[in-house]
Amino acid sequence: MGDLGAYYVGLDIGTSGVKAALMSAAGNLEADAVAPLEVFRPKPGWSEQNPSDWWAATQSALDQLAKAHPQKMARVRGLGLSGQMHGATLIDKDDKVLRPAILWNDGRSAAECAEIERDCPNSREIAGNIAMPGFTAPKIAWVRKHEPDIYGRIAKVLLPKDYVRLCLSGDYVSDMSDAAGTLWLNVAERKWSPELLAATGLDESHMPRLVEGSEESALLRDDLRQRWGMGEKVVIAGGGGDNAVPACGIGAIRPGEGFVSLGTSGVLFVTNDRFRPNTKGAVHAFCHAVPNTWHQMGVILSASDSLNWLAHNLGQSGVALAGKVAENYQGPGEEIFLPYLSGERTPHNNAAARGSFVGLSHLSDSTRLAQAVMEGVAFAFKDCQRVLGDAGTVVNKLIAVGGGSNSRLWLEMIATLLDQEINILADGDFGGAFGAARLGLCAAEKADPFTVCTTPEIKTSVTPNRDWAAALNANYQRYRALYAAIEETRA
Repeated sequence: MGDLGAYYVGLDIGTSGVKAALMSAAGNLEADAVAPLEVFRPKPGWSEQNPSDWWAATQSALDQLAKAHPQKMARVRGLGLSGQMHGATLIDKDDKVLRPAILWNDGRSAAECAEIERDCPNSREIAGNIAMPGFTAPKIAWVRKHEPDIYGRIAKVLLPKDYVRLCLSGDYVSDMSDAAGTLWLNVAERKWSPELLAATGLDESHMPRLVEGSEESALLRDDLRQRWGMGEKVVIAGGGGDNAVPACGIGAIRPGEGFVSLGTSGVLFVTNDRFRPNTKGAVHAFCHAVPNTWHQMGVILSASDSLNWLAHNLGQSGVALAGKVAENYQGPGEEIFLPYLSGERTPHNNAAARGSFVGLSHLSDSTRLAQAVMEGVAFAFKDCQRVLGDAGTVVNKLIAVGGGSNSRLWLEMIATLLDQEINILADGDFGGAFGAARLGLCAAEKADPFTVCTTPEIKTSVTPNRDWAAALNANYQRYRALYAAIEETRA
């Protein structure tokens, strides 16, 4: 695998900050550094960042590592990139940024989604996804309509991590997993789609070159190598999007392997051996960050965010509320919560959906409401599993990630509904920056990602609770029926 004294850097270009991780050739996380970022919301539903801020934060994080660990940084051979997906970074022929980047959680382009699907009737078959405002292509359609002067000067459209790659190397490159989130990629064939590009008035000249996430994409500029005290040649890996790369960090790269992410939003991620779209169920079907591999995601927009919302309104903390529920939990109660505080992605694709409590009584105190919220989020994960199954996906290994996974009870609810064991890793940060460092190793040493991206040590497992299964599944059927009934009254 190369020099055992070598080191590798992973960069995760997130929404709230840039994280840099330093990994040894043995795969141990040696150090990390973080630089914060700010999101700007010039209008309701809008979400933007300045690409120059990503670059400044990247330099800051790497400066921190170089100052604290100069000897190890001198032996860096590879660098990998992970990043927030979908963000539209528009640059002109001189690589100047034309406007602030429109981010993944910006909702301004709903009308343009319908126009893209009208102009390219087979878009769902090619892209494997419904056109949603989160994706990159509708954002460009919005710019074409509302900012035609800027649109006319676009030379390249880059994703956030790929703009940072341009700054690091001078090269325009993206990878398959991140490109799959643009709505311009032929996801089955892993190449740009002329039809989808034409629907937004673009062609391949506006796109970066494509590589696999574990392959070499570029070399680090000489002046930057010298700034950070690195060796003679630093290979930059293709990297990937902010779900595919953490999957590399926890070793979820083989068919049937995946994770349950119980964070602000929720994700049920499963690796596939081939392209398996299910747009009817609002499933995301993307390329993985390793060759000849794909993945699917069911996405819940308000997971632990639902519990934090309730806690805020009750003047408590989400952790405290979850603890109270765990103290006395005897199985599901009467109250049911629909966690659609920000609309919902999977399976409804309904930005206008809203949350609901149903089944309230005089007994419905703060603890019972918190229990209903936790169960409602677990039901939403069951919904994701159901539509993934409709696409022919089988899950055989799941790992828990995200802050909400610190609640063993919450994971036990989810495990019971999914009828699936959920593994918890030993302490350590195996997220985007670590996964990116693994890809940096693969690219620099031409190593097999299926050898490098193994599963870290598992601390414990959460198994389904057979005593709760019947009652939880009965309430899940009520939960499913409620969405349709409530939406009918709103129509």
